[in-house]
Amino acid sequence: MAMPSLFDAPVSPIRARLQTKLASLAAQQIYLGTSSWKYEGWLGQIFTEDRYITRGKFSRKMFEEQCIAEYAEVFPIVCGDFAFYQFPTQSFWEKLFTTAPPKLRWAFKVPEEITVKQWPGHARYGARAGLENENFLNADLFKGAFLNPLTPYKDRISTMIFEFGTISKKTMPNLDAFLSQVNKFLSELPDNWRYSIEIRNPEFLEPDYFSCLRSYNVAHVLNAWTRMPELGIQLQMDDIFTADFTVVRALLKYGRTYESAVKSFEPYKSVQEENPAARDALKAILARAQRIKQPAFVFVNNRLEGNAPGTIDAVTELI
Repeated sequence: MAMPSLFDAPVSPIRARLQTKLASLAAQQIYLGTSSWKYEGWLGQIFTEDRYITRGKFSRKMFEEQCIAEYAEVFPIVCGDFAFYQFPTQSFWEKLFTTAPPKLRWAFKVPEEITVKQWPGHARYGARAGLENENFLNADLFKGAFLNPLTPYKDRISTMIFEFGTISKKTMPNLDAFLSQVNKFLSELPDNWRYSIEIRNPEFLEPDYFSCLRSYNVAHVLNAWTRMPELGIQLQMDDIFTADFTVVRALLKYGRTYESAVKSFEPYKSVQEENPAARDALKAILARAQRIKQPAFVFVNNRLEGNAPGTIDAVTELI
């Protein structure tokens, strides 16, 4: 075994703690990770700046291309939020899975091309802004453009996450209308993948929604988001767990917008605002997964408290 160099950068205390705790939990099929990973604010905490020095200077390009390998030295799983915005090419997937160590597990947000009912009126959508999305819940497109290219890496993927942004009543009049399309879509998918659904309409959290997901062994994503009930409240709902695995995305404090969180917390160097309710709920979810010996995939976002590694460190302190 190679001896450490006298010039090796010291391992940060939080990194050392997380390596030990997260490896122990992963051995129990409880995987904790973050939403995305390319954060320079984590340098000196999770990432080692010296690894990304070229010509005497820190290289952002090298960091963004290679830091997933160092991320995997600490975390057992990561959520690829980037996939929400496009259908990545086969060459992109090949490069990503070559750079990332095989031990690292993934969850991917499915492209919004599949989950957006009506395109938002943002400039980035160009001529489509405000129009109905003709590919909403298009199973053939999802399978051909997303699922099939990822098939060679299937054993490294824990779940596919279908994120549905807030849907207006004008676009989707009620839960029945939503479920009629979701039910048809799920019935057309191969059943040898794990699927998860994340909604942003709190009024959809009804027995029929849970029943639909349960009939396909699809997980409801317990999500902390601006207008969704807090995680602790969701935990109290009957039948909130709809599959034989659990998916959690702790994204935002209730009532706070994404834009506000970014403005308050960037560049995400440290926890700036503790969220005791979210932490308690996450601990309860981990304890449940341990108790019933069920796989759990838990993702924490920087926008929850200001620094996802710090939040995960605190949550796992007593586990």
